[in-house]
Amino acid sequence: MARKFFVGGNFKMNGSISSIKEIVNNLNKADLDPNTEVVISPPALYLLLVREHLRPEIEVAAQNVFDKPNGAYTGEISVSQLQDSNITWTILGHSERRTILNESDELVASKTKVATEAGVGVIWCCGESLEQREAGKTIEVVSKQLEALKAQISDWSKVVIAYEPIWAIGTGKVATTEQAQEVHKAIRDWLKGVSDKVAEETRILYGGSVNEKNCGELSKQPDIDGFLVGGASLKPAFVDIINAKKQ
Repeated sequence: MARKFFVGGNFKMNGSISSIKEIVNNLNKADLDPNTEVVISPPALYLLLVREHLRPEIEVAAQNVFDKPNGAYTGEISVSQLQDSNITWTILGHSERRTILNESDELVASKTKVATEAGVGVIWCCGESLEQREAGKTIEVVSKQLEALKAQISDWSKVVIAYEPIWAIGTGKVATTEQAQEVHKAIRDWLKGVSDKVAEETRILYGGSVNEKNCGELSKQPDIDGFLVGGASLKPAFVDIINAKKQ
């Protein structure tokens, strides 16, 4: 089964009502590759605004979700609240949440379990630091993150994996095409340990300073099934990245 190309846009803690409306209007007018699945992720405050104005075939993702159904969890959002607002995806395990907010592999896996079991898609992020890369531990680090996920979920059909080398996020540094493909293949091989079906069907995205110049070459790699885009998703060139397969 051919894996459908997937491009996610992670706005992070950026944007205002006016700037996000401008991004949405730009996407609404754009000629987008119909063979690419597109999901954008504004800050939580703007999720409803985006969902209300964005063309229906583009999905919307929260940047986080909690692993409890409801209750006294100040500042958190539940899976059912996302669903009630027609938000069908969430990003989990982004390196900024792992490193700045100290989210453990186990917590990320627990959130992923709760979201996917309720039917919300998860863009599940993994990746290594520069120090780990230079020590030759990339595959070891990513495998450990995957093991924590495997320990808690059995249905992988709602999971899209995003490999994001921490040293390439927002730095302008990009893993070479060969480096990215090498890790994507290693993740695909690891997934074979779950099942051949999961390895074949799970989409693996590359994230880390993806832009309109490097996306075409990256998109040609056999194990790169799309991108999770940060800063470039705030710019008009995001449309070029969505259309990378047409280059």
